[in-house]
Amino acid sequence: MPTPTAPLILFDDDHYMYVLRDQAYAEAWWEEPGEFTHGFDALARPLSMTGVPHAVHLTLTGAAPNEAELRRMVAHHYDRHLRRQTPPEASTLAEFVAALPREGR
Repeated sequence: MPTPTAPLILFDDDHYMYVLRDQAYAEAWWEEPGEFTHGFDALARPLSMTGVPHAVHLTLTGAAPNEAELRRMVAHHYDRHLRRQTPPEASTLAEFVAALPREGR
């Protein structure tokens, strides 16, 4: 299976979104695999997380992108956590992902 393309967009059990610069940073930054609910790479391919606390690993669960689900989850994050902001409205996936707020910048 190929390596996830950065950045990685992860959602926790409270549907909060984290946009992390690369796989190594995401795996070092994320502490509890049980809090992970969904994840995507920059190509909207779904991710899974395995491991134990403070030792997680992200892998692609398939090569097929799911851009519609990524956009839906981003919109839900904005509706729930960033109510005064609007999610990116970029037409291309690359522009959409580039417009997402990044952690650790």
